[in-house]
Amino acid sequence: MVACTMGLVIAWQLALVVIVVQPLMIFSYYSKQVMLKNMSQKALKSQEESSKLASEAVSNLRIITAFSSEMRIIKMLLGTQKASMRESIRQAWYAGFVLGFSQSLMGCTWALSFWYGGKLISNGHLGPKDFFQAFLILINTGKVIADAGTMTNDLSKGFNGILRNMMVRSPRAEVITGHVEICDVHFTYPSRPDIKIFNGFSISIEAGKSTALVGQSGSGKSSIIGLIERFYDPMKGVVKVDGRDIKLYHLRTLRNFIGLVSQESTLFASTICENTKYGQQMLMILYRFCCGNQGVQLSGGQKQRIAIARAILKNPSILLLDEATSALDSQSEKAVQDALERMMVGRTSVIVAHRLSTIQSCDTIVVLKRGNVVEKGNHGSLLAKGPSGAYYSLVNPQELNTTHHTLD
Repeated sequence: MVACTMGLVIAWQLALVVIVVQPLMIFSYYSKQVMLKNMSQKALKSQEESSKLASEAVSNLRIITAFSSEMRIIKMLLGTQKASMRESIRQAWYAGFVLGFSQSLMGCTWALSFWYGGKLISNGHLGPKDFFQAFLILINTGKVIADAGTMTNDLSKGFNGILRNMMVRSPRAEVITGHVEICDVHFTYPSRPDIKIFNGFSISIEAGKSTALVGQSGSGKSSIIGLIERFYDPMKGVVKVDGRDIKLYHLRTLRNFIGLVSQESTLFASTICENTKYGQQMLMILYRFCCGNQGVQLSGGQKQRIAIARAILKNPSILLLDEATSALDSQSEKAVQDALERMMVGRTSVIVAHRLSTIQSCDTIVVLKRGNVVEKGNHGSLLAKGPSGAYYSLVNPQELNTTHHTLD
């Protein structure tokens, strides 16, 4: 508006001519940038799928080789790359067409402006200085308006990114005791939006107590761990720690008070010392054995023991154990379980396990079925319900004394 006003003040006759074609220039610039952005996103998505498939193929190379599936994987990779190539070719053709159109329109506008401006100058209605001032102001305005229109969405994303970055990089001094509440939560995984994990799910986990989550596969046990760690946010409802929505905590602060041992123990391609120092940054120990890429030099049990040590050294207020001892032999499991039980005293602990020996000493056992709590109590009180109880049906009474009895 200011530029148009200035153009009209300086040379109103020339300004009227340029303003008439200005909407076409703005539309040309805007459509080019919006369409190219959308095409770029599709091309990037195709490239991500190709990279993801390649990464999975490398990670599972032994299985692929064992089943002689190399050619099938190659065909799948070529298929994903063809989609990316098609998007790139479409983008190049469209960019060339729109760029040619916009440049032609720009050239015609310049030619019209110079022709009409020349007539005004030759007739004495306009001076050369005023002509160039009005011309440059009005011509550049169209491009600026188009750029501003396409950047609106980017500015919004950038602002949200700054807020998220501040939440991660600016932790406040907090003290967390460990009382966890999940209130009326509705949740689906982003990769499977059509499958509901929780539909109005609620549970309260007491501070300083150990709570075991048991149930058949797919009942939502590991999903609870993910929500507490805030790997995912619920679609509806709230997850609270010490009566406060976890979204109000700085993310790094929240996770500083949480120790996690997951079912798949992930290690870095570094020494045992470096891997355990992720739990306690100031630890100085002399374990210099290199674990290899993803811990390839270690057995499953050894990797899991290091993951447990990493969590213990963190000394968290909330300890999350997702099948933490599943890869251990009976002797190692007993030693590790004794150490964990000593650590869990007075500490909020959430345990997901299938072995009875791991969960029978917990303060509270929660039985889940299809995303709902069907029973809650300690080991003795749940067994006392008899064959009609959900927990009782998971436990074979004849094998209650078997160390490795599972609850599936």
